[in-house]
Amino acid sequence: MTKTQRLRMSIDITMTILSIILMGGNYLFPADLVHEILGVGLFVLWGVHIALNRRWYSAIFRGKYKPYRIMQTVINCCILICTIFLMISGIILSNQLFTFLNIQSDLGFARIAHLLSSHWYYLFISLHIGLHMGRLFQNIVAKILPRILLALTCLYGLYAFIARGVWKYLILKQQFFFFDLERGYILFAMDYISIIILFAVVSRLVAAILKR
Repeated sequence: MTKTQRLRMSIDITMTILSIILMGGNYLFPADLVHEILGVGLFVLWGVHIALNRRWYSAIFRGKYKPYRIMQTVINCCILICTIFLMISGIILSNQLFTFLNIQSDLGFARIAHLLSSHWYYLFISLHIGLHMGRLFQNIVAKILPRILLALTCLYGLYAFIARGVWKYLILKQQFFFFDLERGYILFAMDYISIIILFAVVSRLVAAILKR
């Protein structure tokens, strides 16, 4: 593995961890400032990620599009759109870092946009992970995680996706983020990690079919 590949993997892992933490809103760190700093950190990492993968973006309008490439492009472009909405709505909602901009309008729109884009971002990131796990994913399945354990994790991820109402956020049936304080943040993180695994596996299986 080259230095660039190691750097990419480190950034991807850090971005995934930050995404899970930020999905908990201000419940892990009640201070708005911490949430905003982590959010800005995530967007900075996104800038680095795009810079490292600039060749992929520069080739987006070149070459033939087979089913797998279409799937990959749609997922990546949707992540980019969600990221843009998250950044704009986060700046509008800011109570600390961006107050100097004195933005006092469209707060209702920004709140809904932030809720909606954050959950779609989380979903597409999960699919993105499934596309890029490659041999590492196969080794985890074959050597570290027995297939039955992976299947159970996916089943729990499906349960968490439904029971925690994640699907409601995706279609705005639930317009306010709810955090069950009695369950605590550890169980919350386990739920969202299992959802990531679920959609990563689905993405990987679909990608394998398309490549055939």
